[in-house]
Amino acid sequence: ESPSRRRKNYGTDFKNKIMMYDKIFKRAEELENETAGFLCDLIRTPSFSCKEKEVIELIKSKMESAGFDEVRIDGLGNVIGRIGNGKRIIAFDAHIDTVYPGEMSLWSFDPFTPKIEDGKIWGRGSVDQKGGMASMVYAGKIIKELGLNKDFTIYFTGTVMEEDCDGLCWQYIINEDKIKPELVVITEPTNMNIYRGHRGRMEIMVKVKGFSCHGSAPERGDNAIYKISRIALEIEKLNERLAYDEFLGKGSVCVTQVFFSSPSQCAVPDAASIQLDRRLTFGETKESAVAEVKEAAELAGYPDAEVEVLTYAEKAFTGLVYPTEKYYPTWKIPEDSDYLKDASAAYEKTLNRKPEIGKWTFSTNGIAIAGMNGIPCIGLGPGNEVLAHMPDENSPVKHLSECAAVYAALVYKMNNP
Repeated sequence: ESPSRRRKNYGTDFKNKIMMYDKIFKRAEELENETAGFLCDLIRTPSFSCKEKEVIELIKSKMESAGFDEVRIDGLGNVIGRIGNGKRIIAFDAHIDTVYPGEMSLWSFDPFTPKIEDGKIWGRGSVDQKGGMASMVYAGKIIKELGLNKDFTIYFTGTVMEEDCDGLCWQYIINEDKIKPELVVITEPTNMNIYRGHRGRMEIMVKVKGFSCHGSAPERGDNAIYKISRIALEIEKLNERLAYDEFLGKGSVCVTQVFFSSPSQCAVPDAASIQLDRRLTFGETKESAVAEVKEAAELAGYPDAEVEVLTYAEKAFTGLVYPTEKYYPTWKIPEDSDYLKDASAAYEKTLNRKPEIGKWTFSTNGIAIAGMNGIPCIGLGPGNEVLAHMPDENSPVKHLSECAAVYAALVYKMNNP
């Protein structure tokens, strides 16, 4: 049953607008098979971080055939489609790189040979997050066909290297492409809910030095592994006392990797280090997180331990290296944000149900857009975040057309307040 048949309570003043929302929904349904087909094409085109060239060219071609006003690839490799030329600027974003498939025996099919089965599209990237890209492009097609935009310049960004370094792509777009929207819709998977934030994160290395000697007489040396182990235990305790935010939840920290150096397997190690995954709740900062790790090292008895926030400096497929510190700030928009109200209204008028408002567990490009630059973001995307990075990744086909409809409806709503 279509939303138009189920609507009962809208007044006559809204009749024309409601008819347009119905038209948007119907067109998205008509294009659902095409949208799903495009997602299948994206899945069968592997695009790991720093190796996205082929899929970027595929997206560029699809945007052009959908009637976008301009499509280009920037210096980092992001594909940027534009519709309209208004004074106000909004953007829709999807990162188009994926993680590797991992252990192939855990998949019941080839992850790069997509299939449509049980009302779902199966394959690597179907959830995280090529589904959002497919819905975005077809939302653009609907916007053009139905003439939904008059006031805005709308950018549709297919962004690179997010799995390696979330937000780097948008640091480049804002700082180098000089695009600074008033709102960005992040199309990462939300299971058809609307999200308004997530915790930030950091990658931190803690290093200690020891003194090597022959393993037959360890008392002659100073074992760096023992030192770093005691610090690791203090990090475990630190996790229990980190800050809590009512919406985003608790900050967290854990040891994710351990390294050491030693002259041989029969020698006391002369250096050791641990890498930390630090998730930052609202109110926590880079400075506060580093200070807490230094305090943990002091509590372990090693105040001279080196604490370093790591740097990302990998080469994009274009050949460009665009270094950044691995500090990814926390962000959230207020519950009473006008952008959130517009998104919720567009959702309800298009799908005839109210959205649930929530947050991501993982991190997104929002850390650069909102966290670093203060640009409001909202999230809506096909697929369930829980299935991201998993074997047998899959997303409901219906989510694709529903997202495309809501994206187009949001543009209409913002043009017709």
